[in-house]
Amino acid sequence: MTARRQRLLFILLGLAGLALASTLILGALGNNLSYFFSPTEVHAGQAPDNRSFRVGGMVKVDSIVRAQHDLTVRFVLTDYQQEVPVTYTGILPDLFAEGQGAIAQGRLGADGVFLADEVLAKHDENYMPPEVAAALQASEQARNHITTEQP
Repeated sequence: MTARRQRLLFILLGLAGLALASTLILGALGNNLSYFFSPTEVHAGQAPDNRSFRVGGMVKVDSIVRAQHDLTVRFVLTDYQQEVPVTYTGILPDLFAEGQGAIAQGRLGADGVFLADEVLAKHDENYMPPEVAAALQASEQARNHITTEQP
């Protein structure tokens, strides 16, 4: 084998290795992505059935129910158009409260209840997660559009 063919073989093997590594990395990243959906999008069926995702909105007032014998908490997230009931077992963030913005990450159960693995709460009175703010703004615009079209 000539030196030219050896270099060509070396380059081709290097490119094949690079392609394989890129495919494995992109596949791993794709499996770990967690997309955000508003309660309206969840009710519209846009959220995946078999993958973990995030749902966010405002914690509905008078919706937090704590179990007496374990750390299970049930609450409702709303974007003021639709609501998603959430069940979470664990310790909630200190700033988690009714009427505050929150994001839950987990899966949607067959009964329509979101089974959260993690709950995130806004960290001060001036901050709201960008996804929640955008979903609430879109919900508000849709609500205003509906009310202005009625005779």
